[in-house]
Amino acid sequence: MKTLLGGLAIALSSIAASQAADLKVLAGGSLTAVLGELGPQFEKASGHKLTIEFGSTPQLIKQVTSGAPFDLAVVPAELFKDTGAKARFVPGPTVNVARVGYGLAVRAGAPKPDIGTADALKQALLKAQSIASVPESAAGAYVLKVFERLGIAEAMKVKMKPQTAPPQIAVAVAKGEAELGVFLVNALMAPGVELVGPFPAELQQELVFAAAVAADSKSAEAAKAFIDYLKTTAASAVFRAKGMTPG
Repeated sequence: MKTLLGGLAIALSSIAASQAADLKVLAGGSLTAVLGELGPQFEKASGHKLTIEFGSTPQLIKQVTSGAPFDLAVVPAELFKDTGAKARFVPGPTVNVARVGYGLAVRAGAPKPDIGTADALKQALLKAQSIASVPESAAGAYVLKVFERLGIAEAMKVKMKPQTAPPQIAVAVAKGEAELGVFLVNALMAPGVELVGPFPAELQQELVFAAAVAADSKSAEAAKAFIDYLKTTAASAVFRAKGMTPG
């Protein structure tokens, strides 16, 4: 604990004397639980205030390119591949803060299907009556690609229970509205559901979350301080506890 607190103190020492800022943060929806814990810790230690708006990658790209003001983003790296969105940030490389793979979840107490191989995963998906995911997102797009690779894309269309945000996946499964949740592993670690496991290695891929400061932020130092905080030992421990790999 002392080590974690020490890392936090070191990371924030450079901003201790700076004026408190109100930061508008854009973030990937799958980071809701992580930033819900890290945000208040950063605010308490730094004096800065955060307003975090979560969204899917398409939603975030639309928001970034709209010209609306914001100070920084912690989002799927795919966002920065959009030329218009990339132009809204300080030139230079982004900072990778965490990554996470894909998996399945079932309602707590329900039988867990075998998904240890590609064929086993295929059979589990075909046997499921309904599947919750967020198709309109970078992660959801990869889930659909996996369905295509398994040759079951058409069969999955009638089973899909589309959700508008990652936290809703676990809620739908916990309520019995969907038999399976298929998405990023960290979004499936929630009350009322149990993680079946990750995709088999041959179908696995990690989604990287990267951060950058907005080019027109009036609180660039404070925004950078938050990004630096996300790389501390204390923050890394939270990422791991939430099912993500730091960096």
